[in-house]
Amino acid sequence: MRRTVVRNGLIATGATAAVVAALLGTTASAAPATGHDTGTKPTVVLVHGGFADASASWQGVIERLQDDGYRVIAPANPLRGLPTDVPYLQSVLKSVKGPVVLAGHSYGGAVITNAAAGNPQVKALVYVAAFVPDEGEQLGALIGKYPGTEIPQAVDEVPFPLPDGTTGTDLYLKADKFRSAFAADLPRSVTNVMHAAQRPFSASSFTDVTGAAAWHDIPSWGIVAGADKAIPPALQRFEYDRADARDTVEVKGASHSVMISNPGTVTKVIKAADRATR
Repeated sequence: MRRTVVRNGLIATGATAAVVAALLGTTASAAPATGHDTGTKPTVVLVHGGFADASASWQGVIERLQDDGYRVIAPANPLRGLPTDVPYLQSVLKSVKGPVVLAGHSYGGAVITNAAAGNPQVKALVYVAAFVPDEGEQLGALIGKYPGTEIPQAVDEVPFPLPDGTTGTDLYLKADKFRSAFAADLPRSVTNVMHAAQRPFSASSFTDVTGAAAWHDIPSWGIVAGADKAIPPALQRFEYDRADARDTVEVKGASHSVMISNPGTVTKVIKAADRATR
């Protein structure tokens, strides 16, 4: 497995590349665009994780991919747990014609791991500071495998009614913990908005059991957020090594929201996965 290290926004691969600009927009479009490259390109499907939404999470990546001629879909992950979120993503994938590069951030990594299993359309998996569970594993056990996560101390638990009359538990990140645990390398003015707009994450997601692990059969790529306080970097490295990732890119100093602070790096990894699997 090859590993690339990104330091202070610079990509170090033997020669230093250009500075990767951090970009966060307010809206995101999933419409196709005419790009600079020629040839057949896959559809890129981007799956966000908990406490987030598709627009804020993927804005900078979407714009860069569209500028290069990719069709991009960034669906709204329901965040109700794997039994709900996996079939939903599978339905999205069924609506796509042709090959797919599937990327997941954080909990979205667990969703794509399950949803892509047995789908011949999915040519590559890209994990962005993500959970990469194996069959039979629970995220609650994985997140405690290595020290460093601030999530257990950062969440508020809020009950919500389930259709069967029972009660579920939603997780929200506390205002005074959000930036440190989730997005410490972004301006406070940005993280204040992200906190206000966060989407709750069902606590059941940490106890749901992974039914299938697509990375056993589909090539994968990994991005390690080097200063992640949500999913420890050591866990990310372990997961990507276990999945025999084709390449692992580590972004030094990046928070859990690495796709927002370093969208250029994330885009390059997605494009590399496309090129390697055509």
